Amino acid sequence: MHANAARVAAAARAEGLDIEVVEYPDGTRTAAEAAAAVGCEVARIVKSLVFTVEGEPVVALVAGDARLDERLLGEAAGGTVGRADADVVRSATGFPIGGVPPFAHASSLPTFVDESLLAHDTVWAAAGTPRHVFEVPPAELLRLSGGRAVPLAAR
Repeated sequence: MHANAARVAAAARAEGLDIEVVEYPDGTRTAAEAAAAVGCEVARIVKSLVFTVEGEPVVALVAGDARLDERLLGEAAGGTVGRADADVVRSATGFPIGGVPPFAHASSLPTFVDESLLAHDTVWAAAGTPRHVFEVPPAELLRLSGGRAVPLAAR
């Protein structure tokens, strides 16, 4: 198993949850690719998006079929939202864009979970690379990420 995926699995295990990391050699970089690979609807794919709020990185977990409303993220996080470039993403999380998991980051990051993800029995998230994913119940996603459920999707 790739070292990044092993790190994600170990972080989940340390919190009392065993996850099965699955590798898809053709990639799961986008929500559509991930949904096609695992055989689920795009709404059950978790996009782990890193932005900055007042210059500090934050994570927004949004359903694969939704677009993040930056205004809602700013309201939830209490500041002005900016874009995080690839260097900021990797520095803050320890993972590359396209493979950022919802937890196991290099630093403790405020995390906001779009409430629409909680409507599913399970969701799929990146496991540290653009080819590795895992399935998790949304309540566990919320717990492991330390996130706060808020509305984040553009309507």
